[in-house]
Amino acid sequence: MALLGRTAQGLFWMHRYIERAENMARLIDAGLRLSLTNLSSEPDEWQSVLVSAGVEAAYKSKYSDFEPAHIVDYLLRDLENPSSVLSAIDTARMNGRMVRTALTRETWEALNEAWMTLKRRLASPIRDSELPATLDLVKKQSALIRGTFHGTMLRNEIFDFCNLGTFIERADNTARILDVKYWVLLPKHSSVGSSLDNFQWGSILRSVSAHRSYTWEYDADYRARDIIDFLIFNKRMPRSLAYCYGSIQESLGFLARTYGVEHECHGTALTTNSGLADHNVTDVIDSGLHEFLTGFMVDHNRLALEIARSYRFYS
Repeated sequence: MALLGRTAQGLFWMHRYIERAENMARLIDAGLRLSLTNLSSEPDEWQSVLVSAGVEAAYKSKYSDFEPAHIVDYLLRDLENPSSVLSAIDTARMNGRMVRTALTRETWEALNEAWMTLKRRLASPIRDSELPATLDLVKKQSALIRGTFHGTMLRNEIFDFCNLGTFIERADNTARILDVKYWVLLPKHSSVGSSLDNFQWGSILRSVSAHRSYTWEYDADYRARDIIDFLIFNKRMPRSLAYCYGSIQESLGFLARTYGVEHECHGTALTTNSGLADHNVTDVIDSGLHEFLTGFMVDHNRLALEIARSYRFYS
């Protein structure tokens, strides 16, 4: 029997928002690490985080400056920002409550505990000295939910909708974190790949927990070309675009077999996945990293809308 559209929507968005809370922490971490390498007094890195998070216009409607403390608070705690960590974990829990009977007890309890823990920690503004530990706490709580979910949930259509939510959100975030580097770098360099600051590229890797795995895979110093290749095309790196799309296509394939029908979203996912398989890092650099990421995000957002239409999510 097919899941009701409302239940599928709740599962999908519960996992999108769990992933979004963690990803926002990672984006803030990227901004923090990049700002520590900035030799000027300009807040370029923090403005780039707002741009890449897609909230610059909303932020500017509330603040007249790019003060790092204001940006961090807006991205971490501001309930007027639907993508803030606090808003995201609150929305994830709300969706989890709506589909409570579709979740194992352990998964629900892990989500509820994460919500209570982060709500307490983010009840007041975070001091600079507490920011790294707070970001680590967000990532730890997200990992606990994910571990409980993978360890207790039946691999059925419920699992597939949850998985789709996770990897739709994760692919979007990886593209945005790469775009942070573009916005910081491009005003100072003629093109991606010329005279890059290796420490900054290393910071990008650390922000997606890929520093160690990168050295295993490439056995070399930080090179922009290899890092772009790793985060876009490496199918064994769980936050790469290629890995995310392999998982998205797999989950959509399971849903097609479960329900006996394919939708427009299946074709879009196949096209994007095939495009990633048919291109390489040289193509991306030649055409422009930002242009590639912008095109990817347009197609990616279309896929998310098609999934909602195909499985009758309610607005």
